[in-house]
Amino acid sequence: MNPKGTPPSLVAKQSEATALNKMPVTALKGVGPRNADKLAKIGIKTVQDILFHLPFRYQDRTRVVPIGSLRPGDSVVVEGEVELADIRFGRRRSLLVKLADGTGSLVLRFFHFSNAQKSALVRGSRLRCYGDVRNGPNSYEMVHPEYQRIDDMDEGAMETSLTPVYPSTDGMHQLSWRGMASRAMALLDAQPDSLPEWLPEELLTRFRLPDLVAAVTYLHRPPPDAPTESLQAGMHPAQQRLAFEELMAHQLSLRETRQRQKRLSATVLASTGKLTKPFLAQLAFRLTAAQQRVLSEIAVDLAQEHPMLRLVQGDVGSGKTVVAALAALQAIEASYQVALMAPTELLAEQHLRVLCHWFDPLGIDVLWLTGRHKGRVREQLLERLAEGHSPLVVGTHALFQDDVLFDKLGLVIIDEQHRFGVHQRMALRNKGGGERVPHQLIMTATPIPRTLAMTAYADLDLSIIDELPPGRTPVATVVIPDSRRADVVERVRKACLDGRQAYWVCTLIDESEVLQCQAAEETSKTLQEALPGLRIGLVHGRLKAAEKEAVMATFKQGDLDLLVATTVIEVGVDVPKASLMIIENPERLGLAQLHQLRGRVGRGAVESHCVLMYHPPLSQNAQQRLGVMRETSDGFVIAQKDLELRGPGEVLGTRQTGEMQFRIADLLRDQSLLDEVQVAAQLLLDQYPERVGPLVRRWIGDRQHYINA
Repeated sequence: MNPKGTPPSLVAKQSEATALNKMPVTALKGVGPRNADKLAKIGIKTVQDILFHLPFRYQDRTRVVPIGSLRPGDSVVVEGEVELADIRFGRRRSLLVKLADGTGSLVLRFFHFSNAQKSALVRGSRLRCYGDVRNGPNSYEMVHPEYQRIDDMDEGAMETSLTPVYPSTDGMHQLSWRGMASRAMALLDAQPDSLPEWLPEELLTRFRLPDLVAAVTYLHRPPPDAPTESLQAGMHPAQQRLAFEELMAHQLSLRETRQRQKRLSATVLASTGKLTKPFLAQLAFRLTAAQQRVLSEIAVDLAQEHPMLRLVQGDVGSGKTVVAALAALQAIEASYQVALMAPTELLAEQHLRVLCHWFDPLGIDVLWLTGRHKGRVREQLLERLAEGHSPLVVGTHALFQDDVLFDKLGLVIIDEQHRFGVHQRMALRNKGGGERVPHQLIMTATPIPRTLAMTAYADLDLSIIDELPPGRTPVATVVIPDSRRADVVERVRKACLDGRQAYWVCTLIDESEVLQCQAAEETSKTLQEALPGLRIGLVHGRLKAAEKEAVMATFKQGDLDLLVATTVIEVGVDVPKASLMIIENPERLGLAQLHQLRGRVGRGAVESHCVLMYHPPLSQNAQQRLGVMRETSDGFVIAQKDLELRGPGEVLGTRQTGEMQFRIADLLRDQSLLDEVQVAAQLLLDQYPERVGPLVRRWIGDRQHYINA
């Protein structure tokens, strides 16, 4: 369909659809199958996607700048006459063209050129050039500027708007992006309704938002006087308009998920107290007020006919495991099965040990299932689960596998949810069997900043254990260079001779598990030579699970003084006598991971210390991160700083990859919009429900099924 009045060079080749979200990019002149494949790899499949692929900066080609007024660092258009074109032979062969305009002169330098190009740049030729000005040996220079002969141009032709520079991918030149955007904009000019406005006028007025077509047009063709600083920062009202709509779409999608979840059926798991009362009576400690509050919220959820979907956040050592155990007991009291899943065997083993210790006196059989179970042993375990003989199973990813069947699965407990892909969570939910789905309790020891919780976890009810059990002592943290390694080794010796235990954690930039383990093994040998009187153990990811378990058990029993490890001990080890943590190269880890590692000490009444031993020089970012660790032990403060320094993708981990790929919005930059976004999303749901579906499809599209996990 050729929109009336559109210039022939810009019209689409062919398209049956007028809606730009239905029109493939190949409908644009000049976009063939090869370029379409390149675009698809970065999520661009339709003409609408081109319009939402926004420039990340702009060039001012709307005016010619006198050469005599140039300064290094300027990016400008100049015009002048060629006075000289000569090939120079130095370290690199180059073509030098001297350009003058009466106010001054400039050298154009080309390292890659042809004889035809040199021949065309004859003395007396008039050129218009665009490029970056820099200092040269004898005068200002532009290296490989874009240029045209003025004789070949339309008389007086200049750009009428700022020139956009688009984020690109391999093999796509800026000229291609500008051409595609220009053709897409021509279609939008001819048919503004082809990009529908899904936000009602009431909402646009209330939140002071420009309309969609006006915002998109401005961002692809900003006027010459546009505020480039505001555009560069992503804070221009046109950019904020699109970010607002995209954040709304994610919020609406998660709220729809929540509503769908509430329409599903789940088994009512009402508490009888038959198991929970004797369990609480045998505990060696009293629950904190925060734990009791969260347990009340969970108990109410489990007694509903729709499935619980609750996220429990608790800082390191806040006592999430006992909360999970009591939730499991409520399900078991109702004669239903419980599956507890952890991301690593080490953490799963920790849960297994603790739960067996607590549940054995109650006569509850705890099953253990990982990928290591093979053959007949595995068959027997699966048989017991399928026939309902085991009320509780603890495991890893192995619980997702197709052959794992339950008799009556009532509750799924997932530890450290952000380490799992969303499809895995969906797979476990689907094991409920029949028409009812199991309740879900999700736990994380990684505090999530409010900004992220509002956006990434809007489909979950949130509980926070914001109180540490009595007796936990704060961990004093020091930051020192590795040139003081000898002092640190001496500190370890003294602590261990005083009857305390210590960790020494090795990290590497290389993610290779092999290299990580080699580093730990070498460090262990070095420390054994330096500390001959101490009992030193070693744990890393390449040890067999049984060997790992044996070393950990020995350390926990106090038969080892020092445990050398990779970051596998980030979670899952609880050793009250351990009061000293040494972390090598902490600058290579994120704040959340450092906080988790530090949480391995300070679990008893003894004053504990963490030594962050870095390798200088430190980047400014690393200095900030280590400074935060030294100044605070509050997990939520640390999480907020982690968000500011590393961004939401790193803080959220794999959940981000399935659900939170924003095209325009930036959770850190745009967090001030979130309160209004929530209000707007509710208004749309209440008063304009027919607009919700199209809005969500525009921004989320094929990823919607992940969000329905």
